Amino acid sequence: MNEKMQVGIIGAGTMGMGIAQVAAQAGHAVVLYDGRPGAVEQAVQTLRATLGKLVAKGKLAPSEADAALARITPCGALVDMAPCELVVEAIVEDLAAKKKLFTDLELVLGSQAVLASNTSSLSITAIAAACKSPERVIGLHFFNPAPLMPLVEVVPGLLTATGLAERMHQLMARWGKSPVLCKDTPGFIVNRVARPYYGESIRIFEEGIADMASIDHALKSVGGFRMGPFELMDLIGNDINFAVTRSVWEAFFFEPRYKPSLTQQRQVESGRLGRKTGQGYYTYGDGAALPPPVVPAALANAITERVLAMLINEAADALFLKVASKGDLDLAMQKGVNYPKGLLAWADEQGAGHWTAVLDALQAEYGEERYRASPLLRRMARTGAHFH
Repeated sequence: MNEKMQVGIIGAGTMGMGIAQVAAQAGHAVVLYDGRPGAVEQAVQTLRATLGKLVAKGKLAPSEADAALARITPCGALVDMAPCELVVEAIVEDLAAKKKLFTDLELVLGSQAVLASNTSSLSITAIAAACKSPERVIGLHFFNPAPLMPLVEVVPGLLTATGLAERMHQLMARWGKSPVLCKDTPGFIVNRVARPYYGESIRIFEEGIADMASIDHALKSVGGFRMGPFELMDLIGNDINFAVTRSVWEAFFFEPRYKPSLTQQRQVESGRLGRKTGQGYYTYGDGAALPPPVVPAALANAITERVLAMLINEAADALFLKVASKGDLDLAMQKGVNYPKGLLAWADEQGAGHWTAVLDALQAEYGEERYRASPLLRRMARTGAHFH
């Protein structure tokens, strides 16, 4: 893995195009492929415009933009990937499609080439199992937009060769990213740990405790989050957010903590998918404005504490189950979804005992396993220990 190796990118959509830009700006010759007619040519035009905007804003020298664009070569067939030492796929989020792509790539790539998947939710182990050389398959989960978002989740599967994850971690750092290493479990770090931000907020709304605007306002003003959960779901797309929630819930054998909500399902069924359709939890378009919040300070604090307790519990449980190190868990949430603090560091501010008490009170009130405290959080509450 060196800066002179050739990198292949398969999929010229938003993610593939973004990863191609990152690799090219890091100095690699990039081969870009997409099976859809005209997709690669359109991607190159978009990249030219994107790099031009960076030049206009003074963020990139004209010579650097020209050099990066010159390093990207469109190709019309998988066989053109033959010289690549690393190929990253960013195609449709479908297990069968990714398996077929990787088995096809094995027919043309060198024996030492690395096959990386940008999947956000599928098992790396399952993808690798279709390959003759599963030891060279790994997950490199970039976040959208790839050139701007610093986080990359590096995910070795059960069959990934020893040392490959560390090599990819070092490469992503050389690309200017903030890589984290995580176990091949559903949702990896971010899509797993972040689920309560949406799910618990919807639950608070469903119970009639507060309206959406007030919940958003509470988490921004008290919690310091950049966007409230309903605003963020509208930005992500309610169809995408619901699909991820459902996928994680099913992959964890219907774990109650990840249970999807009927509220979000109805949003998807109605076609109110968020900003991209002009209507989601809020209305968008010319002259549209978010409704004003109506929430007393005490209630805003209570809402925030309830959501934060669930988030901290999720991070603690991920640490308990060795999904990632405590440093990587905190880094992932800050760099991947812009949380104001790492959740484990946040937990230390009031101590594990405080958050366990919040969760115990919720479980006593509702009688649901959804609110059970992680064994690690409970153990730390007992001993008075801190995460950091």
